[in-house]
Amino acid sequence: MKLAFIIDPIAKLDPGHDSSVAMMEAAQLLGHQVWITVANQLSIIEGKAWGYLQAVNLKPVKLVDEHWQAETDWYQIQGKILTCLEEMDAVFMRTDPPVTVPYLYTTYILDLIDRRKTLVVNSPQGLRTANEKVYALQFTSVIPETIVSQDKLVIAKFIDEKKSAVLKPLGGKGGEGILFLEAGDRNFNSIIEVSTYRGREPVMVQEYLSAAKEGDKRIIMLDGEPIGAVNRVPSGNDFRGNMAVGGKAAKIDITDREQEICALVAPQLKADELYFVGIDVIGGYLTEVNVTSPTGIREIDRLNNVSLGEKVIKWVENKLSR
Repeated sequence: MKLAFIIDPIAKLDPGHDSSVAMMEAAQLLGHQVWITVANQLSIIEGKAWGYLQAVNLKPVKLVDEHWQAETDWYQIQGKILTCLEEMDAVFMRTDPPVTVPYLYTTYILDLIDRRKTLVVNSPQGLRTANEKVYALQFTSVIPETIVSQDKLVIAKFIDEKKSAVLKPLGGKGGEGILFLEAGDRNFNSIIEVSTYRGREPVMVQEYLSAAKEGDKRIIMLDGEPIGAVNRVPSGNDFRGNMAVGGKAAKIDITDREQEICALVAPQLKADELYFVGIDVIGGYLTEVNVTSPTGIREIDRLNNVSLGEKVIKWVENKLSR
């Protein structure tokens, strides 16, 4: 197979952490051709999606003292070739959030790929549909009490009722901009003004779950099925468990309650063609559905001696052979 990955510049990726690199390595080890590009090198030519693709060769990371270790020159790339994306068997959209206007324009370009010829992971329509914070609100039976608003009075009433809550920007990633709020905070007005850009942008405000101290579980789902999980435990200096802000990855199983959550979410994910997804669960409650470039593969592989990247690529093989 020929697989293209739309990623952030490869030099900025962390090969020991990034799930895109894990999938590209797995594809290479399984004998497939791996190509990369970035979103601003895509075009529409004669009604088709094209891009400047570069063939990439990777030196796989190695597990040393329970940590992934990469060589300094862990990748080699060839020159750019302007290519119709339909020449690829599959295209992975793996650009990190935030979902900006240029990001949305990229999904419009990907819409023009003939799906009978090339699989797109995740579907561009699905990416536009699934804001990673708001999407979870479809599943009210398994989420903590949540509001979305830019109105200071609405938010204040919610905080007063719940006593404590977590504020999340709708377009953030890796824990960026997430704040802990308590009733009576003298900085409340300033926090809301800054977070909502003085009432111009809504934010999510979610009831604080005390179980967050024990970890924020990332469950990786592939075509609606949970295939692995990692617990992200906050450091002593931060209430957030995101690994990007210092959370520690810990081995953990998927509980019966979490299997129920996955089963509830799966039909909608499949309907929206959101094939590779990371859901976040705290204390048995769904808090987010991550669809743009979910991470967690490297940590799950390291802690469980598995290869989720290989599972993903073999799933692509099977899907394309049907």
